[in-house]
Amino acid sequence: MNAATLPASLPHDAPRPRDGHAELAHALLARAAERGRVQGVAYAGLVTPREAWRLHEAGLAAIVDVRTRPEWEFVGHVEDTPLIEWRPYGAAAPDPGFVDKLAARFPRDAAILLLCRSGVRSHHAAEAAAKSGFARVFNILEGFEGDSDDDGRRGNLGGWRHAGLPWAQG
Repeated sequence: MNAATLPASLPHDAPRPRDGHAELAHALLARAAERGRVQGVAYAGLVTPREAWRLHEAGLAAIVDVRTRPEWEFVGHVEDTPLIEWRPYGAAAPDPGFVDKLAARFPRDAAILLLCRSGVRSHHAAEAAAKSGFARVFNILEGFEGDSDDDGRRGNLGGWRHAGLPWAQG
């Protein structure tokens, strides 16, 4: 990827690239794509929380939280990122309108980084988005809270918060 591959016009929610970051994007997204190939995912690739933050801060990718609204509000969230629930709170199945909601906010060629609690829901959301034509959708590994530890608690084994990345609550 180079600056020429970035879309010329973006909706208001799409990231705005900052000067001098095309090489950063190329390196991080190439690494993410390779991870995805190794893992055999059906979407563009896998980014670490730190890589996601760097891409987001550089304006090279949009982070989209796919958790439930209660998780987003009470557990915490990455500031200035949209919430598009993969499976709304209390629902037994994913929101059938998820991809349409994503498409209403982002062009199908935008670099989109999906975030959930542990990386599982965002994996499924990324598969659905890729299947519907989103060419540059990535899953954020470890999610916001990471895996459960031996005591069944999250936040100690990986994830956005464990990495010490910025977040807000409420």
